[in-house]
Amino acid sequence: MPELPEVETVRRILEKHVIGKKISSVTCYYEPIIHENLNHFKSVVIGQTIRSMARYGKHLVFLLDTSVMIIHLRMEGKFYIKKNEPKLKHEHVIFGFEDSSTLRYHDVRKFGTIHLRTLENYQKTYPLSEVGPEPKDADYKQIYELLHRKHIAIKTALLDQHIVSGLGNIYVDESLFLSAIKPTRMTDQLTKKDVKSLLESATKVLARAIALGGSTIRSYTASLGVHGRFQNELNVHTKAGQPCSRCGSIIVKTKVGGRGTYACPTCQR
Repeated sequence: MPELPEVETVRRILEKHVIGKKISSVTCYYEPIIHENLNHFKSVVIGQTIRSMARYGKHLVFLLDTSVMIIHLRMEGKFYIKKNEPKLKHEHVIFGFEDSSTLRYHDVRKFGTIHLRTLENYQKTYPLSEVGPEPKDADYKQIYELLHRKHIAIKTALLDQHIVSGLGNIYVDESLFLSAIKPTRMTDQLTKKDVKSLLESATKVLARAIALGGSTIRSYTASLGVHGRFQNELNVHTKAGQPCSRCGSIIVKTKVGGRGTYACPTCQR
């Protein structure tokens, strides 16, 4: 699944190809991906130019002349820039540009979503209104208060995009390791110092992952020629049975909230 670093990498590459291009056509082969009336969606976006791109958590944001497209890649969403190539089976939405190039949304599982909003309200309406701050922008005191209202495993809490956005399974494991916090520790047992350390660790992990183009592991392989290299620097995630880089203890894999979770039993007591 693409997480924040992967989505940011896609954004940086996409904007080199699509900024300044006018949308001349929209072809949709699987309508549920577009969470609007398809005819209305087409009538609004066709003729508009992509002026800039942004990212909020794991959401890609295309800012047009008067409207905004908010896209969540979900499990396996990808984008491709093509010209005259034949359509592939899992290319479900194709945006045509005036120069004959196309932006193609490819999604094997069809879980991705596209929302249409206006420039005036897109940050204040669903889905972006539900997105919490990224670790680098979060106030640790506010996050501490949010966490202390709950009694759930910190691993589960960090995967909740309403609390802190952008952290998925890989980067939660890595952030907890850097902070020496056990994934099953209850949120109401954390101190303010723990929360501050955790947010600082998450910020470092995400920044490093972005610098390396994210991670390309398991089922998710980025499009547009992107192959993340952060998986070469993982400390615990996918390292079950291997020695901890800090203490030499064997990394263990468990399940927390139904998610495969990797941790050092010694460093993360």
